[in-house]
Parts: sequence; structure tokens; C-alpha cells
Amino acid sequence: MLKRLPLFAALGLALSLAACEKTLEAPATPGVCYAMAVAPGGAVKFNALARNQPDLEHCAAELDIMRLRFLGLGSNAKHVTGAYQSQFLFVGPEGVYTSATYKGFRYLMLVHSGDGRLVTPGTMSSQ
Repeated sequence: MLKRLPLFAALGLALSLAACEKTLEAPATPGVCYAMAVAPGGAVKFNALARNQPDLEHCAAELDIMRLRFLGLGSNAKHVTGAYQSQFLFVGPEGVYTSATYKGFRYLMLVHSGDGRLVTPGTMSSQ
């Protein structure tokens, strides 16, 4: 029993530290599309990219436009992270993924078609 005590103490300490870890939350402001920026020190800031966005798909399109403009200006960042009404958006060359949490499972929401448009997966034929 005494040999297990340090193991239980270590497990309890690890769980308490994990519970204290601050989780990153996406802004919940209705209709506002945010681009997420990470400062060199690791601080995260959400910058309003577009207002009066009707839905998640329009915010994803705004983030993709921003990503493409940055690439056109010589940036090497192929991925952009944003947020819309408490949802995270992860935009890259393959398409757009969404998640309720920053570190959670990401669901494929939109893909790039052959001509560069964002479309729902499975809507384009593979002819």
C-alpha cells in the first residue's frame, strides 16, 4: 500500500495541473469572423476580420481569401486559424476544418474544388 501512495500522489498532482490549464476559447460575438494571431511570446489575439457574416461558411471564405492574399504577398504560412461564434476554423490548402475547441477533433467542413472554390465535400464530381 505504501508503494502505491507516491503513484496516487503523482496522479493527483498531474490531474490538478491539467485542470488548472487555461483553455483557449473562441469569441462568441454574433456575426463577427475573427482571424487568430499568435504573438512571439505565445499570447493569442483574435482580430475582427469581417462583420455581419451570416454563417460559418462565409467566415471560412473570408479566412481563405485572407490566406490567399498573404500567400500572394510572399508569406509562407499556408494555414490560417480563425473563429466564428464560438467555433474554431482551420483553413489551409486542403480546405476548412472546424472544431468546438482549439485542441479538439477537427471536422472537415469545406474543400477546395478544382477551380479554387470552397465547396461541401462530395458535391464535386471526379470527372
